[in-house]
Amino acid sequence: MSLTPWKSLWETRLPSFREEMNKVFEDFFSTAGLPSLREGGLVPAVDIHETKRDVVITMDIPAIDPKDISISVIEDKLTVKGERKREKELTEEASYRAESVYGSFQRAVQLPTGVIGAKAKATYKDGVLKIAIPKPRKVVPREIKITIE
Repeated sequence: MSLTPWKSLWETRLPSFREEMNKVFEDFFSTAGLPSLREGGLVPAVDIHETKRDVVITMDIPAIDPKDISISVIEDKLTVKGERKREKELTEEASYRAESVYGSFQRAVQLPTGVIGAKAKATYKDGVLKIAIPKPRKVVPREIKITIE
């Protein structure tokens, strides 16, 4: 009588299921699960910090004409829209590698309450958009005496 090596149910009956699950996890984690990255969309990196007077937002958006950028502040929400245009279309035969992302983008950022959006200032230099939005002045509480009649 010959011995047959033992194989688990996972190895014998479910190999296609195992392969499918592996594909699902690889697809999900290879793009961090972000649909916009899977679709090849442009998602600019954003940093936000405060100074004594302003909330400062910096956004990496290289190779974009500043004319193709739109910035708006509505209440406490900053929205930046733009488009990175390809200079000329490349054919697959002429391209060795194409990793740059082109197309339109939109990023919305929630700001601290009370910023003064009407006084926001923006600069664009070396592919970095910098937006400074003034914070509201601190209200100094004062006591008002009220006499009771």
